[in-house]
Amino acid sequence: MPNPASDPASHPPDGALGIRDERYFWGAEYVRRMHDELGHDVCRKLAIFELPEGFVLSVVVPVFNESGTVSSVVDRLRATGLPMQIILIDDGSKDGTFQAMSSLAGAKDVTLIQHTKNLGKGAAIRSGFAKATGDIVVIQDADREYDPSDFRYLLQPLIAGEADVAYGTRYGHYDRQLSPWWHQTVNGFITMLASIAIGIRLSDVETCYKMVPREHLSRILPALRENRFGIEIELTARLARQGLRFTERPIRYQHRWYDEGKKIGWLDGVRALWCIAKYGLFRR
Repeated sequence: MPNPASDPASHPPDGALGIRDERYFWGAEYVRRMHDELGHDVCRKLAIFELPEGFVLSVVVPVFNESGTVSSVVDRLRATGLPMQIILIDDGSKDGTFQAMSSLAGAKDVTLIQHTKNLGKGAAIRSGFAKATGDIVVIQDADREYDPSDFRYLLQPLIAGEADVAYGTRYGHYDRQLSPWWHQTVNGFITMLASIAIGIRLSDVETCYKMVPREHLSRILPALRENRFGIEIELTARLARQGLRFTERPIRYQHRWYDEGKKIGWLDGVRALWCIAKYGLFRR
């Protein structure tokens, strides 16, 4: 697997050559013109490529008490210009999140799901996966820590057939505001153990951005069990057991603090260790 920190194709320079556009043109005419003007290598570096005809990306968005951000996240998703199915799962919010989501009811690109009580991020993700109908599925948090404009860099190796699963790593991009050192240390330790136990080399197993073709996801969906943040380890382990090729691409990341609504806690770290043993070592 290429090192995302050293792979030149995975370092997108913002505004390079003046062609960066938040609508992200995906049509054949635009792509051909860019290849003629810039050449193959530059277009690869900027992830300018044509989508297959009829392509749809399913974006699974677990939401818990994010009434102030959920609408803006949908706006950012739409701004990518990608053909999307946006699946919003309200996981028992108490702050009016579902009411904010309901304003999107009826939109052709939005599917709404409501859990009447809080079941956990993993449960919300599994509910979203079950409703996904697109060619490729990706997870998007509702707190604006992650930038959907990076989707194209994850899509590129999947569309090109260079990988079967693409993860976004928060530790290889120049444009990032990382979490505190202790959080990075714990994540690094968990990632190291997961890589050893599962048998694949990753730099960020806890990343939100996990992009998987639906055909691969559908094979493991009935087996997924984790209801909270342990889903990150379980999903990775079950995908790896399929013999799928993993790749990572650097992504933008803006850390959110606990007083701003960040929800993962130390107990989730303990659960992650248990999940590494359960799904990695013991292959449950």
